[in-house]
Amino acid sequence: MPGTGGTARVEVDTTKCIGTGICESLDPDRFEVQDEGFAKVLIADVADGDLPRVRDAVDSCPAQALRLTGA
Repeated sequence: MPGTGGTARVEVDTTKCIGTGICESLDPDRFEVQDEGFAKVLIADVADGDLPRVRDAVDSCPAQALRLTGA
């Protein structure tokens, strides 16, 4: 369930990202590892139905470079 008055969003901290691609493998429509070796968020807004998959990607990031807000 999203937080009060807001939409859940996912962000990547490129200063922490090590480009393992786990996020992309778990949600390829939302994440993409760029040629520079860092993940990019393609779709930042997270619908309620997508929260479990996004949480899984956030929790699976070994560098803790993903953050989910408003959820």
